[in-house]
Amino acid sequence: MSSKVAGYQVKHMSWITEEFIISSGIEALEPFVNIPQDTIREALKVVLDAKNHPVLIHCKRGKHRTGCLVGCLRKLQKWCLTSIFDEYQRFAAAKARVADQSGREF
Repeated sequence: MSSKVAGYQVKHMSWITEEFIISSGIEALEPFVNIPQDTIREALKVVLDAKNHPVLIHCKRGKHRTGCLVGCLRKLQKWCLTSIFDEYQRFAAAKARVADQSGREF
């Protein structure tokens, strides 16, 4: 038996099932492909809908898709761009990409 199911450890999948957690995701994109705006909009709808709370936002590599989605969420929460970019830099660290900050109009 595989120790992973759909990219998750079996023990994590068991916990997800036991806690009635619904998983939804953004299709994995190549590292230099921009995330389409409609994809971000759909993800934001899921995150903003209180019926889906609590929400865990992550991606397989934990940087670009997550950072862009959280940046858009922060803008909706009326954070200033300096704070949004600071948070992105803090969590992306060496994985940070200029394109994720300059190419996206939060």
